[in-house]
Amino acid sequence: MNEERNAKFQIGQVVKHRVYPFRGVVFDVDPTFSNTEEWWNSIPEEIRPIKDQPYYHLFAENSETEYVAYVSEQNLLPDNTGEPVRHTQVPEIFGKLDSGIYQPLGIMAH
Repeated sequence: MNEERNAKFQIGQVVKHRVYPFRGVVFDVDPTFSNTEEWWNSIPEEIRPIKDQPYYHLFAENSETEYVAYVSEQNLLPDNTGEPVRHTQVPEIFGKLDSGIYQPLGIMAH
């Protein structure tokens, strides 16, 4: 049985981690877990998320650095600060930040 999935967050949306102090911009979404078993098993069992949910690729930042993160939907919340994300790859893919969502570049209105 193939169940239709709706991701809670969209491409360009600024989100923050529910537990850890980082935030980022969604640049891709997997309908279910799509990383290695090694990666999944490296997460401590008591906080390991289920695989059967959307997972998000983020241009992420914390107070020290910028990086790419892969995060389960259950561990994300909307970031309502309105603050831009400083990750250096954000301007390569996204334009203006509007109401917490970056507008993808290259999409022209017809």
